[in-house]
Order: sequence, then C-alpha cells, then structure tokens
Amino acid sequence: GDICTRNCRYCNVTTGRGREVDEKEPENVAKVVQKLGLKYAVITSVDRDDLKDEGATQFKNVIKEIRKYNEGTLVEVLIPDMHAKHELLDIVFDERPDVLNHNVETVRSIFKEMRPQGNLDNSFEVLRYAKEKGLVTKSGFMVGLGETNEEVHQMLDKLNELQVDIVTIGQYLMPTLEHAELDRYVTPEEFEEFKKYGESIGIKHVESGPFVRSSYNAGNVFKSLEQK
Repeated sequence: GDICTRNCRYCNVTTGRGREVDEKEPENVAKVVQKLGLKYAVITSVDRDDLKDEGATQFKNVIKEIRKYNEGTLVEVLIPDMHAKHELLDIVFDERPDVLNHNVETVRSIFKEMRPQGNLDNSFEVLRYAKEKGLVTKSGFMVGLGETNEEVHQMLDKLNELQVDIVTIGQYLMPTLEHAELDRYVTPEEFEEFKKYGESIGIKHVESGPFVRSSYNAGNVFKSLEQK
C-alpha cells in the first residue's frame, strides 16, 4: 500500500493505518516486471507496523512470484526494520533475495529526531542478521541533515563492521517546507571522499553523490560486485 505507519521527518509518504493487504499484489508486480523486461528489480514498501507480520509475507510472495514469471531476473528487496524480529526477517531471508537492502537513513546523533518511531540498533541488527544468513547486504543514508563528516566516517566504520557489501550515500532534499530543514549541501568533493574512505576500510562498493538514492544504478552495482 501507500500509507506508512511511521512518521519520519524527511519523508513525504502519507502516515496512517494501512489498508488491507492486496493478495494479488505479488502476482501483479511480477507481471509488471515481466512486461517491462526487467533483469533487475528493486522491491520496497512502506512500514506496516499494523500487521502481525509487518509485511514480511508480502515480500516473500513478491520475490517468489517475480522468479516464477521472470527466469533470471535478480531481485533486491529494500525492507523495513520489522523491529529486528528474527522470526519475521526469516520469512524474507529464507526466500534468498539476491540483495537484502535496509537503510540506516542517518547518523546516530540525529536519528531519533529524524525517525522518532525508529531504532538505529534495530537497523544494525537487520543487517547483521542478514549477513549471518549469508545474504548480500546493502544499506544507505542521507547527508545534509546536520551530521558531521566525522559522523559519516563513523557510520561507514559501523557498516563495514557489519560486513555490509554495498553502501549508498545521497544528499537530503526537503520534500516540503513542513519537513526536516536542510542543514547544508554537501560538496561533490566530500561525496568523493566518503566513497574513497568507505572503500578504503573494506566496503566492497560505495555509491556516493548528490543524486544517489537507494536504488541508484542498483543493477550495475550488483554486477560490479560480482566481478570483484
């Protein structure tokens, strides 16, 4: 659905109680992937804290249906934290998505301000557990919200500690004047430095730039990862 149960200060998605889950959605998504001829599909969702499984079964079914209708198509899922409940994460992880993506969004010092209903340690646990399960992992965060460059390095250190394979770093932009204020525009040189730092400490691939978003060049990044 298009209604999120959380209210993050940087996001313009409608907040509220989600509608009933559409049981036809997995097959419909798979058919759209087929019609578009996609070789790499990125699947994401709003947070569904109102559901008993927080949306895990829908992710599972979407992965299965995409593979049923699209032989050879790679599937990346960008999932909510699901409160880091292993029994829910296993529902998704056991389908073995080609890439498991979960975004940390921002650094610890401003995390609760930006994500009052989130928990950074839960996000770290999602990534840790996904790697324990042997999945290719990916995460991303925004800059320009008030963090320091030192804090960016610290986040990259943590993601490397969690053995995250791919990291995306992009510029925050205000969706509306009602959202979190933009602190600054990060320079292209700083973005390049973040990339070099992240890869120098061991992260396999870092996409870092003003226009980078979570699914930015996702298919090409995965291919480059396979070649390393």
